[in-house]
Amino acid sequence: MNYILFDDKAWDNLLPLTFTRPAAEIRAGILKISEKWEQHLNVKLSYLTKEYLQKKFPLVVQDENILINGSLLPDSDILESIQKLNLNEVLEKDNRVLAAKLSGNEVANFDYQNIDSLNRVEYLQETNHIIRPWDIFKNNEVNIKSDFELLTKERKTQKLSSTNQVIGEENIFIEEGAKVEFSILNASTGPIYIGKDAEIMENCVIRGPLALCNNSVLKMAAKIYGPTTIGPHSKVGGEVNNSVILGYSNKAHDGFLGNSVIGEWCNIGADTNNSNLKNNYAEVRLWNYESQRFLKTGLQFCGLIMGDHSKCAINTMFNTGTVVGVNANIFGEGFPRNFVASFSWGGAHGFTVYGINKAFEVAEKVMERRGVVLDETEKSILKEIFERTAKYRSF
Repeated sequence: MNYILFDDKAWDNLLPLTFTRPAAEIRAGILKISEKWEQHLNVKLSYLTKEYLQKKFPLVVQDENILINGSLLPDSDILESIQKLNLNEVLEKDNRVLAAKLSGNEVANFDYQNIDSLNRVEYLQETNHIIRPWDIFKNNEVNIKSDFELLTKERKTQKLSSTNQVIGEENIFIEEGAKVEFSILNASTGPIYIGKDAEIMENCVIRGPLALCNNSVLKMAAKIYGPTTIGPHSKVGGEVNNSVILGYSNKAHDGFLGNSVIGEWCNIGADTNNSNLKNNYAEVRLWNYESQRFLKTGLQFCGLIMGDHSKCAINTMFNTGTVVGVNANIFGEGFPRNFVASFSWGGAHGFTVYGINKAFEVAEKVMERRGVVLDETEKSILKEIFERTAKYRSF
């Protein structure tokens, strides 16, 4: 069977993180949503997403296809229901399409908002979705635990060095090539997963759940409170609490990051801090692109949401519930406003437009350091984002 992950309105609500990817490419726990489905189904999936993303995330169509909502996380119940679908049936819950089985001719015309021609099947069990940016860190504990079970089942961990102090060693899994020395690891509060060729430097203090993905580094004396995920090829230091770094990003120095989500190719300057709690302990509101306004999150703790390729200078201060778009460059004293548009250059004293050619120049250098090329496909995506977000840059 051919499986396709499709985007629905969750893509709009997950902006700015989804400007550069389908919703299924969000990391939730240890794995991306797409990787979870591939693990469960043992197949390679393709994507039905925004047209400007389709070249990087191609669509493969066959005679019969099962389309799965890209914001939906797999479990045994939903897998069983999806695989029982007949042709021209759609599985839904609370008016949200979870999956559909379609012929190849019907895939291109599939519209999750118009399914009147399909036979509906109501799903009666609970579902786990990533629909809003704060779902990523809010649900990170359960997602780390489920991924930990999936990835470590019937496998043997690498041996942990005797230089470390450990609580709950049975809940620690170390992949091949990882290094951990002279650190304190407490896995009694949740599992600790250390990916291939990752490194935990001396004097780090970790309280699980933690996912340190492949080739990432915790710098010396880092303090990590779970549930936290550090995606691949990232460097992290200072203090981090209940945050998710999608990958290829650095927060290499002292400073606090809490209840936050950081995209790829970002850099957080030394001694940067974000607030994750308002002084009056009130509910945090967060900018929402789909509704074009600040929405209630239902959370008392909510920090920074930062899109891909954004950077901030040393000693940057972010207010509670700040949203930073793609390719923003923030610097200077004071608190920048709590919605920073994509391709903005400046800080609390004002912004100018971060020109697309200058952004390309920086991105090329940053990606080259990780052995990745900023090709024409990547450039076309960034150009599209630059044009789509122009209305927010009223400087």
